[in-house]
Amino acid sequence: MSHPQLPDRRSILRGSLAASAALSLPVSIGAAPAFARSGRPEASWGVQAGDITTDSGLVWVRSDRPARMVVETSATESFRDPRRWQGPLLGPGTDFTGTTRLHGLPSGEQIHYRVVLEDPDDPRRTGEPVTGTFRTVSRRHRDGVRFLWSGDLAGQGWGINPDFGGYRIYDAMAKLDPDFFLCSGDNVYADGPIAATQALPGGGTWRNITTEEKSKVAETLAEYRGNFRYNLLDDNLRRFNAQVPSVVQWDDHEVRNNWYPGEVIASTDTRYTEKSIDVLAARARRAFSEYFPVSTLRPGTQEGRIYRVLHQGPLLDVFVLDMRSYRNANSPDDQTVDPQGILGREQLEWLKRELSRSQAVWKVIAADMPLGLVVPDPMEGKPDFEAVAQGDPGAPLGRELQIAELLRFIKHRKITGTLWLTADVHYTCAQHYQPSRAAFTDFEPFWEFVSGPLNAGAFPAGALDGTFGPERVFVKAPPTANVSPAGGYQFFGEVDIAAGGELTVRLREQDGTVLFTKALQPGRVGQ
Repeated sequence: MSHPQLPDRRSILRGSLAASAALSLPVSIGAAPAFARSGRPEASWGVQAGDITTDSGLVWVRSDRPARMVVETSATESFRDPRRWQGPLLGPGTDFTGTTRLHGLPSGEQIHYRVVLEDPDDPRRTGEPVTGTFRTVSRRHRDGVRFLWSGDLAGQGWGINPDFGGYRIYDAMAKLDPDFFLCSGDNVYADGPIAATQALPGGGTWRNITTEEKSKVAETLAEYRGNFRYNLLDDNLRRFNAQVPSVVQWDDHEVRNNWYPGEVIASTDTRYTEKSIDVLAARARRAFSEYFPVSTLRPGTQEGRIYRVLHQGPLLDVFVLDMRSYRNANSPDDQTVDPQGILGREQLEWLKRELSRSQAVWKVIAADMPLGLVVPDPMEGKPDFEAVAQGDPGAPLGRELQIAELLRFIKHRKITGTLWLTADVHYTCAQHYQPSRAAFTDFEPFWEFVSGPLNAGAFPAGALDGTFGPERVFVKAPPTANVSPAGGYQFFGEVDIAAGGELTVRLREQDGTVLFTKALQPGRVGQ
């Protein structure tokens, strides 16, 4: 088999989920669930794990009050002979969130963990433990790797609807029991308020859970934090987080639609009293760093950067890009010289260097925006573009120049096994890029796969730009804009790498139904 049969993590989590359910009180639709409060600290927001390596992992939790984070790990769900890890003191400076690095773990093994919150004034007073699990990265080819990816959560006003089953796509993903989940950005819609109700096309009403912080666009740090907390009100997502570790990147909606550094919000957008995007982005980045287990964003790390490479054993390296923080301004994107591009020079050189060093069979480039899909930016009523492509099928212009430089580098350094994954456009598709069809020809053929949204409005397919010779091999998108999750068109993707190196991509619907499958062979050019 391409992927070993792992222990059933769902059975492992039964005790944790029962405890989590006990924390929630019945509520009417339209109001945020209340969490039961006792005299002891509680971890009602669940647990998460991330940045998993062959011998380590990062565990996240949020308390409802000041508390000391303590983590215990074991090889079994009974927690016989546990190891104990003293974590940080959680307080208002981090919105009562914190992470603990676990190290010295066995490679390729299932790790069971439980988080206990201690009263800082009396360590004997503890909350109910909340449990989770993850599998450390294997050093062996024979174990294979399987992961999922998607993006775009709670967009266009379609939030947590208990009538619909909440974010039920996470239950479908959990059934595949992946090694990790790659979220390709738009983890929250900080610029998208959630109302209690929203009319459905053709009749009917979508009913959202609502919170104070989601009642307006986010501007303050507290409002950005509230956007990340909102999604954790969903039972499906909390269950998923406890079962599947995450690899998280960001895009625009963590701050504001289509933002770029240095942007000043127009005076006509009266939703915002704070007009500086740089001020808003700094607040959003801080909230992002508090609500996800990402090592490079922990205090004291270099620049607190989001881009990074995650080594997943001999079969896979994942290169997580940040196509938002270092880009130039959105524009007609037709300039003939563009040293900054969408990545910035420093990140581009980092990516080249890390790709050259990679010994993995497959090198997944996790991009928060697509390469060949034309994504306009109509925010200020100008003919600007938001992603890389601008619709001109000729020689590279604007941000395409930086991508051409990268593709040329990959070819001339004979770097094999590159694969591009993204979300952002709210439909699913597969593109094959081929020099014989392209205006720019100095690159090797490659694939780009797009998925999402997880729970947001779905949109019709956009146009392709011919500069790099893409051919759309598969697409599923609605014929009209902003189709609700109740109307379908919610997607995620799966990547399954077998022991021998064959990589299979499956594009899946909300319930897990396979829409498209493509198998790729390691080291083969032009497939």
